[in-house]
Amino acid sequence: MYAQLRETADELAGVLWREHTVYRERGGGVVIRGEHVRRWISLGPTGGKDQALLRAGRLLDGGTTAPARTEVIVDLTAGTAELAAVCRSLLAEVAAVAEPAPAATRRSRPSGKQRKPGRAARAARPGRPRKGRHTSLGSFVVLLCVAGVLGAWLYSLFGGVGY
Repeated sequence: MYAQLRETADELAGVLWREHTVYRERGGGVVIRGEHVRRWISLGPTGGKDQALLRAGRLLDGGTTAPARTEVIVDLTAGTAELAAVCRSLLAEVAAVAEPAPAATRRSRPSGKQRKPGRAARAARPGRPRKGRHTSLGSFVVLLCVAGVLGAWLYSLFGGVGY
């Protein structure tokens, strides 16, 4: 199955991008990376005969891959042109999702610091609200125990000296 996936991936890569890298992934599939377009496509085995799971995603800064945005099962007996058309539609969906919002609709942060593009703001953590720093009762108990052990040790050293 890997040989068939590799052969199909090589043909697809030549049709889709002039500059590409094709390599094997851990699960037995094949990945096509287009560094210049910052996208990737993967062909993976599905268990069915002459079928593959086609996934597409984008490349992040530093060359790491983002999780797949779209996926579809394709028939490997279809022609290269048909598979390339499916790949192009998946890549178009990935590009549409990955495009940043227009500058007019972006909000600036009150502190003046700007987030990196593509990063979402953190959601507030659920739980009780914290009002300033405080030391919990458990910390006081630990401190009292340490003070007690230190006091007992000092008493054993110097407790009987005065008698």
